[in-house]
Amino acid sequence: MTGPLSTAQIREKYLQFFQGKGHLHLPSYSTVAPDPTTLFTVAGMQPFKEQFMGAPAVFDGVASKRVTTAQKCVRVGDIENVGRTRRHLSLFEMMGNFSFGDYFKRDAIHWAWEFLTGAEWMGMDGSKLYVTIYEDDDEAFMYWTQEIGIDPSHVHRFGADENFWPADAPKEGPNGPCGPCSEIFYDRGPKYGDDSWADYAVTRESARFLEIWNLVFPQFDRQEPLADGTPVLRDLPFKNIDTGMGLERVASVVQDVPDFYSNDVFLPIVTRVAELSGQPYEGEVSVSHRVVAEHIRSVSMVIADGSVPSNTGRGYVVRKILRRACRHAYLLGLREPSLFRLVPLVADAMGGAYPELRENLAKIEATVRAEEESFLRTLEGGIQRLGKLMSGMERGATLSGNDAFILYDTYGFPVDLTKEIAEEYGISVDEAGYAESLENAQNLARAGSKYGKSELFGGNMEALDGLSPTVFVGYDDLQADGEVMALVGAGERLTHLSAGSEATVVLSRTPFYAEGGGEVGDTGRIEWDGGSAGKGWGIVRDTRKTPQGVFLHDVLVESGELKEGVSVRAVVSGERQAIQRHHTATHLLQSALRAVLGSGVQQKGSLVAADRLRFDFSHGAALSADEIAAVETLVSRWVSANFAVTWQEMPIADAKAAGATALFGEKYGETVRVVRVGGSVEYAGQTVSSMELCGGAHVTRTGDIGAFVILSDENVAAGVRRVEALAGEQATTWVRERLNAAARAAALLNTSPDGLEARVTGLQTQLKAAEKETVTVRRQLAEAQMGGGAGGAAQTRELGGFKVAALKLAGIEGNELRGAADKLLDQSGADMVVLAGDKGLVVKATRDAVTRGAHAGQLIGKLAAAGGGKGGGRPDMAQAGITDAEAALAALDTAF
Repeated sequence: MTGPLSTAQIREKYLQFFQGKGHLHLPSYSTVAPDPTTLFTVAGMQPFKEQFMGAPAVFDGVASKRVTTAQKCVRVGDIENVGRTRRHLSLFEMMGNFSFGDYFKRDAIHWAWEFLTGAEWMGMDGSKLYVTIYEDDDEAFMYWTQEIGIDPSHVHRFGADENFWPADAPKEGPNGPCGPCSEIFYDRGPKYGDDSWADYAVTRESARFLEIWNLVFPQFDRQEPLADGTPVLRDLPFKNIDTGMGLERVASVVQDVPDFYSNDVFLPIVTRVAELSGQPYEGEVSVSHRVVAEHIRSVSMVIADGSVPSNTGRGYVVRKILRRACRHAYLLGLREPSLFRLVPLVADAMGGAYPELRENLAKIEATVRAEEESFLRTLEGGIQRLGKLMSGMERGATLSGNDAFILYDTYGFPVDLTKEIAEEYGISVDEAGYAESLENAQNLARAGSKYGKSELFGGNMEALDGLSPTVFVGYDDLQADGEVMALVGAGERLTHLSAGSEATVVLSRTPFYAEGGGEVGDTGRIEWDGGSAGKGWGIVRDTRKTPQGVFLHDVLVESGELKEGVSVRAVVSGERQAIQRHHTATHLLQSALRAVLGSGVQQKGSLVAADRLRFDFSHGAALSADEIAAVETLVSRWVSANFAVTWQEMPIADAKAAGATALFGEKYGETVRVVRVGGSVEYAGQTVSSMELCGGAHVTRTGDIGAFVILSDENVAAGVRRVEALAGEQATTWVRERLNAAARAAALLNTSPDGLEARVTGLQTQLKAAEKETVTVRRQLAEAQMGGGAGGAAQTRELGGFKVAALKLAGIEGNELRGAADKLLDQSGADMVVLAGDKGLVVKATRDAVTRGAHAGQLIGKLAAAGGGKGGGRPDMAQAGITDAEAALAALDTAF
């Protein structure tokens, strides 16, 4: 072995090797999935779905049936295992070489062997390489043993559950392309395990024999089995190659380190975690170090690709990964934001191959820090929620596993901390119940994000096989005649739809725009002549389309019977005009935002509907009132000028050269549709124009947009703002409603709309003065009830070895009650004070008392339970809501 090579050198050598074999090197695609079947890119082959299905292998104008990539992939189905084992990763690099109907099995095997064993490449000892093949794949066995010369005892034959892709495809499906595979393993030697290759045939698990490369040979088209269940595998028109080599796995072999976390990429991060936390990394037992290091690498990459933490979809997964890292940082003793300090290490290690890490370094750091700060606040909330759950529970009781899981899953509160705090109360946690709830949630998550050929190749749309793309005429016409090409319900082709039934209808021609690019799908109706059955019609509730261009209309039949082959008239609803106004307004909005805020504005998402538009974009601060006004003014200038809005198709290279704006992270074909506003407007000495790549529906002139108004500007994630706006009649109606509301409010305050601001300002001044006076009166009331503030009215007694002062204060709640407790603790000489209001309870303890075992949170739980309420808190301070103050105070005698 020539090593040790760095991870970057291994990556570069792999790409150089296959470029030397005639492969086109393409850069890694984004971690954002190139299609809607998965949230993230989960395999190196995923961006090439269309080529595996027969589409031309042309990339940015270059034709090549051989491609090689280093693809960054994200898989989170087993996120809880990351860090707990030393092999699971949420982000990994998959090195791949692909053939679309060019070379096949023999070349793939020979080149894999050459790369792994060649002295100028990986230089591995061939005697330490082992392979598995599909049980019936004699061709692969011949290549490995006779041409490569590998010892036959180094080859295991496994069934379709192990060596077929997708697993068990011959028997279980889904239908579509599939084929056998051959996996390559490296024997790391007895220091990693005393098992043998023969043992692996039985256990299928080993720390010693590490799988480093999977060669997949898609050569069959799996079709419906025969009546007796016999699988049907037809040869594909051409055979493909799809390989995946785990870069992190090869690096651990080449560098001869025990796991991923000891390689040259991870080790500096793990070391820095140890430095920040003061907790040394101790190998297997140091789970938290590994979680933090792996997750910060993962989220840095996905944030660099434009994903941001949020509460839905991809953003939810990003937030979940980040918060898991935050939890483990907290367990390491890090009580201040620290993870963001690790981001530059990720950029240093991987920025050469993925420059987006360096380009977006400041954004990644800011996003991570914001999530850390939010999580630390979540911890405080979790402590309070846990206190409420344990309120009234006796020592020796058990907190349910489901309650512990809800704290974790819903509120992000780690079960480790739940157990630690519960132990202080003498309460255990049902860990088996927690594990069961966690497993149930993971099963649901895996079911919701299942990854396999069904998703990658659209096997779930088999009922649409063989249909030609729909002819879309909706850019020019809102009505069209067409023929029903298919009726589909529950994944099956139907012969007819009767009145009252709902299904998917495919038409030969349609004016209905299919949901895409942020624009919602069209609605409307279809009509047909039912012959003797009379005229039929149905409601189109939504419109979508497949990647192959087949438009799917969700139709509810209202009258008559709809059959395949029937001619229909399709009519788009009047909402399309409102949608078009909002869509063109969105284009103008983006151009205006870039002019006012700067070129750093990048689209991060949008929604174009009949009732509103929503636009998400990169920007680090809230828009000022002046900036919002400037953006509205710019859009209004376009509207007033009544420029023509035109669109044309052109090569993507020409569109980019002309300055057309493209959506960040979006994949475009060789030919794109460019929407252009025919004139420009002036802003601050600059000329502002609008030209974007877009497949959506638009007005024909900017004047058709009508009024335009921005409703709101809000933060949706670190560095991402969201603007909502209205156009046309929706904008006019909204403005009129607000003017009417202002007039009504002015009338209630005996002023005019013009005098409303001054009137409210005056009332606020009066209110603040009254609130200040109220606080003073309440403080005086509390002091009077406390015996002049010296605590003389409090009842003090010895309880459980502590001097405890207790008092009921009438008419005092909230901040005043906590302030009175502070004063009573200072002036009474007590170790602990208990103050009850009409609806609240506060317990405070001195530092010395806490050192001697006092715990305000535990005490208040018992008192609050007696007083008909719940509460909790820290050892030195706790508070609760109650309904019976007398009962709460009476419980003091038995609480210690």
